[in-house]
Amino acid sequence: MSEVVPLRAADNAAVMMMLLDEDQTTRILAELEPEELRLLGEKMCALGEIGPEVIAEAIAGFVDKTEKLGLVAHNRVGQVRSMMNRAIGEVKTENTMRWILPDEPQGSTLELARWLTPEALVPLVKGEHPQAIAVLLVQLDPEVAAEVLHSLPPQAQPEIVHRIATLGPVAPEAIEMLEELLARRITECHGQRPLQMGGTREAADIINGAGKVAEKRIMGELNKLDKALAKKIEEEMFKFEHLFVLDPMAMGTLLRDIPNDTLIDALKGIGEEERNVFFRAMSSRAADGVKDEIAARGRTKLADVVSAQKEIVMIARRLAADGSIVFGSGDDDYV
Repeated sequence: MSEVVPLRAADNAAVMMMLLDEDQTTRILAELEPEELRLLGEKMCALGEIGPEVIAEAIAGFVDKTEKLGLVAHNRVGQVRSMMNRAIGEVKTENTMRWILPDEPQGSTLELARWLTPEALVPLVKGEHPQAIAVLLVQLDPEVAAEVLHSLPPQAQPEIVHRIATLGPVAPEAIEMLEELLARRITECHGQRPLQMGGTREAADIINGAGKVAEKRIMGELNKLDKALAKKIEEEMFKFEHLFVLDPMAMGTLLRDIPNDTLIDALKGIGEEERNVFFRAMSSRAADGVKDEIAARGRTKLADVVSAQKEIVMIARRLAADGSIVFGSGDDDYV
């Protein structure tokens, strides 16, 4: 066997870089000075065929050097947080660090609030000044902000909306005050425990976005693991409002399986625009007849409306399962 000629430090570095995947290499190269980048690039291009002996020598040299250097403990938490930030983003990192180091000062409470469910947010702001609530709501996802607003006292909602509409530039001091408010309320409501995130609704949203094939596979396994949880997720995945995306032909197929009284009760609980989705699948005469029955029905208990809508959803699920109706544009789509 021919003797392996010892490599220089730059050659060793070039070999080590070629052993990493492209993402890792890219992140390292981004940290180098221009002269270092030029030298390392030249060495990487000049390597040619790399034999196992050369790789072994490069790795041995790296191990030998790290054994002598060791790893200093200074700012270890900062290093871990920085690596996590690059991997999963700042907000998820802060929530993870709350689990790892619950007694350590954490990052922005406001950033964490953007990941909380409406149910978790409402207790944090209930009874607070409308201006503080307005500043928080404009930084949330609109759907989450709408649910939080809806859950607050009705008499406070107009004032909050007014302040949102006239908010203008927000001073840094106002953000700091909001941070302090959220931190205080989180401690009052949850103590030092990490806040609960996610839930059946979030799981349903993720599964809905994964496509029909993935949905079948995931829900099948979930049913084996926890039937009660799988049922709750299914209820979140398939709601009455999801029927509004059906085209007239699919809606017509669905309507043929719905008892008339059930349809009347269900339509009593939605607005005129949503009802038109159903009416467009009927003849003019049939639609007029249903409209007359809705008007003649008078006031209907909310429980009866919810029950009727759930019954229709079950019928739609059955028809979707046997392929009689399709949601979306193809096999990879789901409601």
